[in-house]
Amino acid sequence: MRRYLAIALALFTVTLAACNTVAGFGQDLSKGGNAITNSAEKAK
Repeated sequence: MRRYLAIALALFTVTLAACNTVAGFGQDLSKGGNAITNSAEKAK
């Protein structure tokens, strides 16, 4: 259990470091959502 928690914490830290801030993380998620929405609209 401890090992999984350590791995999850490491992945979370890397994710936050990749976009520098929590706000940046939100922007990255927003851009991903927009890309999915645009792809769905084009597929209609």
